[in-house]
Amino acid sequence: MVTREEVEAAYSRTAGWVRHTPLAESGNQEPYHLWFKCEYMQHTGSFKARGAFNRLLTAKESGELNPEVGIVVASGGNAGLANAYAAAKLGVPATVFVPESAPANKVHKLYASGAKVVQGGAEYAEAYAAAIRFAEEKGAVYCHAYDQPEIVAGAGGVGLELLDELPDVDTILVAVGGGGLMGGIAAAVEGKARVVGVEPETVPTLHTALAKGEPVDVAVSGIAADSLGARRIGEIGFGVARRTGVQSLLVTDEDIVQARRALWETHRIVVEHGAAAAYAALLSGAYTPRSGETVAVILCGANTDPAHF
Repeated sequence: MVTREEVEAAYSRTAGWVRHTPLAESGNQEPYHLWFKCEYMQHTGSFKARGAFNRLLTAKESGELNPEVGIVVASGGNAGLANAYAAAKLGVPATVFVPESAPANKVHKLYASGAKVVQGGAEYAEAYAAAIRFAEEKGAVYCHAYDQPEIVAGAGGVGLELLDELPDVDTILVAVGGGGLMGGIAAAVEGKARVVGVEPETVPTLHTALAKGEPVDVAVSGIAADSLGARRIGEIGFGVARRTGVQSLLVTDEDIVQARRALWETHRIVVEHGAAAAYAALLSGAYTPRSGETVAVILCGANTDPAHF
């Protein structure tokens, strides 16, 4: 379980390694106050850099990180990019296992980062199994895409920054895949703001876990599966969600597409579909703020293919 104290420690540890991302007022004409936390402007284009640096720096401090072997991660996109970037900054090798279904633009960026990329298997679960074997055989530090304490605590820095700049925030809308970002933010703002997780109907990891009382596998499909395509919610994120009372809302693929388009047409913000899911909860009516409510939407990633915009 991750606490606010662990998030604060991670934030201090990664200071100077990650960006303090902007908070932008939307200028909306609704009877509530809307702000965007622009985490898509983080290094490598997503919040994942926060957890990656916290995981690697913690491993380095403890002596776990072998500079000759480095780190290994299984990721079809953002987590791989973030960990490869962090490894390069710390001067250690990175090996990234990705499924065949990984978006071509993200795989290209992985190669450009200098990481060793091993592509194979139909989905993330196969890349994950291969990465675990590699870590055991080579002694590499394994960096989970979303379900390690250091990863979740690092991601929680988004929540600390938000509270610092917008202390009267009532509700935070955040997209959920594996739950690392949601769990980190919920721990960071516990007792101070409400967190609402937003998921595609086609990948309801948190929604299903809350209904079942535990993380369970779900089918993965849909337009946001490249970034929100975890088969099940992480144990850490789920535990924090239960402890802090995180609510889960579902949106359709069409809701996500419309939200992504609206972010560009109205605000000139370009994000990936997974990041647009949080905003889709507002535009679709899945979440209706009360009059005067202060709402922050976490725009968590921008690693999208412009050709598909």
